[in-house]
Amino acid sequence: MVRLYWTDEAKYYLKNIHDYIALDNPKAAKNVVKKIREKVQILKQFPEIGGIYQGLDRKDIRIIYYTHYRIAYIIVDGQRIDIIGVFHGAMELKNYIK
Repeated sequence: MVRLYWTDEAKYYLKNIHDYIALDNPKAAKNVVKKIREKVQILKQFPEIGGIYQGLDRKDIRIIYYTHYRIAYIIVDGQRIDIIGVFHGAMELKNYIK
């Protein structure tokens, strides 16, 4: 089975999403983070489900969506997927992914 690894950057982005939403609604913030984490679980069975992100010269970055959030990941090998970030749809990913 594929193992999901959350990079420090991805954890940072997820915490920022939580903290921003929690300013108005802590319960909703917790729920959004939970749902994003649940969405990522689909990658264990279907690692190539996300579309290849076309905004960079790299072709190894894939994207799945949860509402208006984009979850960026890389298939490292047949056993590991790295979640590299969670971004609001209005954010320009190429400014954040290197």
